[in-house]
Amino acid sequence: MSVRTLVVNVPHWPLLAAGVDPHTPAAVVRANRVVDRTPAAADHRVEVGMRRRQAQGLCPDLEILDHDPDRDARAFEEVLVALEYFTPRLEVLTAGMCSFPTRGPSRYFGGDAALADQVRARADTVVAEGFDLTGVGVAEGFDLAGVGVAEGFDLAGVGVADGLFAAVIAAGTGGGATLVPPGESAAFLAPLGVGALTGDTVPLVDSAGLVDLLARLGIRTLGDLAALPGPDLLARFGPDGLMAHRLARGLDDRPPDTRPVPPEWNVRAPIDPPAQRVDVVAFVAKSLADELHSRLRAEGVACTRLRVRAETEHGETHDRTWRHEGSLSPLDIADRVRWQMDGWLHSRQAPTAGISLLTLIPEEVVADEGRQLGFWGGQTREATRAARALARVQTILGTGAVTVPEIRGGRNPAEEVGATPLPLVDITDPDRRITAPGVGEIPWPGRIPGPSPAIVRDPGLEVEVLDEGGRPVSVDGRGVVSAPPSVVRAGPNPGRGRRVVEWAGPWPVDERWWDPERHRRRARFQVVLDDGSAHLVSVERGRWRVEATYD
Repeated sequence: MSVRTLVVNVPHWPLLAAGVDPHTPAAVVRANRVVDRTPAAADHRVEVGMRRRQAQGLCPDLEILDHDPDRDARAFEEVLVALEYFTPRLEVLTAGMCSFPTRGPSRYFGGDAALADQVRARADTVVAEGFDLTGVGVAEGFDLAGVGVAEGFDLAGVGVADGLFAAVIAAGTGGGATLVPPGESAAFLAPLGVGALTGDTVPLVDSAGLVDLLARLGIRTLGDLAALPGPDLLARFGPDGLMAHRLARGLDDRPPDTRPVPPEWNVRAPIDPPAQRVDVVAFVAKSLADELHSRLRAEGVACTRLRVRAETEHGETHDRTWRHEGSLSPLDIADRVRWQMDGWLHSRQAPTAGISLLTLIPEEVVADEGRQLGFWGGQTREATRAARALARVQTILGTGAVTVPEIRGGRNPAEEVGATPLPLVDITDPDRRITAPGVGEIPWPGRIPGPSPAIVRDPGLEVEVLDEGGRPVSVDGRGVVSAPPSVVRAGPNPGRGRRVVEWAGPWPVDERWWDPERHRRRARFQVVLDDGSAHLVSVERGRWRVEATYD
């Protein structure tokens, strides 16, 4: 049995949140790959999943936007506030998509069809007004009438079905509201390919390798998968196989658990003095998340649906429920708290006082099954062989001789990535990002804007930066440049130099002013030379260095 669910999906949400004109060729990039693009970019054959360089080769004027989950979640708060008119039981799946069970709202608003139409109309109105799209029609790139994504951005899609998976698929089928009759979810899903199990918006099956294997075995549609015996899939593919089988049959990934979560599992923390800034609340949230994770792990369970409640010293409260297919890690929880607080503090219903109490309430927990090291989707043979080879090299050269890259964070490219000894990480885990503790919690104001350089020099190459008159360029304490940079030349070759054709900056940074020994003040510039090369240069104590080179 599955819960009747309504899903609201606003496609192209990262572009809408960034305020991009659909006539402008633009793309949102994450990990050097396109995750969304405007209709104008699609006209140049820019596709989702394409590498950044390939997309820019097809469209030289392509505007690149970095993936910004904070911006997307902050903007989505206005949509969530509007949809709370229908029910307070909203569950945020991701920025741009939310869901709620329809049992009560459907009876109140006149059935599933009437509810879906009203939800879509309200979502479209909020998005159009909030992003200044009122009066913009299909001819100008946005589709407010549900004609189709090909003619612009379809602002909201609504799907109603038995089970969250079928409702997510229904909400993404195009404009308008798609209703799957009760008991027909399996038939609705049957023609879809098995690739639907690994959605980009909501992670459904952890192992993409399982989907590829099913296709190679001749199981190409969800109907083919649903026709197989569930126990055989469990025996052959493990928990992922069983979950894929349940989803293909139109069921939830696990049977619903109606038992209430014990209230003693809730965690809360007072904030004194009350916080006015998001980063302060996020710091408290990280400690609370660690406490909640330890408490649930001791009980042998993991949280899949979490309610975050914030209260101000004036008695104002803000609740939001977050769902995650899998389990919420402490870092996931801290991210969602930051997104929720950022959206609340910048919304039209912003609190009038500082946040004085933060509470985390696990609303749904499942058995913590740990990690399955099986044939399909666990550790691969190649990863294990690589780990053994590195271990042999380590025994020959010494314990600290073999290192792997680690993301550490910082304001300069040379500081953002370091090396950590091999024994401290598990390189056989494909889902693990080797990241230093606490990196995701530090905002690093003053960091160099993207894109990241291809070559980092540490220490940098000493150079001279001169103005038109041949005098050294300097930057004063207020960040004012003495003259525009004109020539960059290497110190050992004073007779040679390259002219500066473009430059940007300065980006000053004053670090560790409280520590006389580690205090650093410097200003960074990006320069393009007449030979076509682009570099990141900095000046510190009157000495210029080339810190990095762009590809």
